[in-house]
Amino acid sequence: MPADVVGVADLHATAIDEGFLASLGPRFLRRLYRRVLASRHGFLLVAEEAPGGRGPGPALGFVAGGLDVRRLYRQFLVHDGIPAALGSAPQLIRSVPRALETLRYGVGAGHRADPAGHDPSAEAELLAVAVADGHRRRGVGAALVEAFVARATDAGSASARVVVGSANAQAIALYRAAGFEPDHTLELHEGATSVVLRTALAPGPRP
Repeated sequence: MPADVVGVADLHATAIDEGFLASLGPRFLRRLYRRVLASRHGFLLVAEEAPGGRGPGPALGFVAGGLDVRRLYRQFLVHDGIPAALGSAPQLIRSVPRALETLRYGVGAGHRADPAGHDPSAEAELLAVAVADGHRRRGVGAALVEAFVARATDAGSASARVVVGSANAQAIALYRAAGFEPDHTLELHEGATSVVLRTALAPGPRP
């Protein structure tokens, strides 16, 4: 398992409280991010601090992206669904409704509800971004979002999107500063409204 995945999972568990994935614990998150890293439908970018110039250090932050979220989620379900569920059974049982809502969104229902009718296979999605405590408000988050946009553009995506809680003003401001604009709202989890922000990309050829 790449060392980055361990640090990313631990950082997600401690730094992200929106959604329910953090409640499933680092073990589940390590499996999830290992799949994101291995899949050609996703990518994981990590900002690291090298101690004394001796190679990679602890993760200052990370951003995870999906180039085709439907296929990425389906790969995770096929290859990792059962072991991930067994490894996080107590936490998952408590979160079954929210887990089903997330999976329903990921495999297509959330994208089919897109009023603009964007093709999900041509649109990248920013899945998660986090910055370690003590390194926030230093531009790390903005740099990670910019890196996500650059990677999605290089991969040939026509546009990019991110889903964030409507009340998360700080995150919305971060994405808007990177060129994302509010597109529509949806209820990803019952009783909680999220806003979808989107930006057009000028894609190059796919590698």
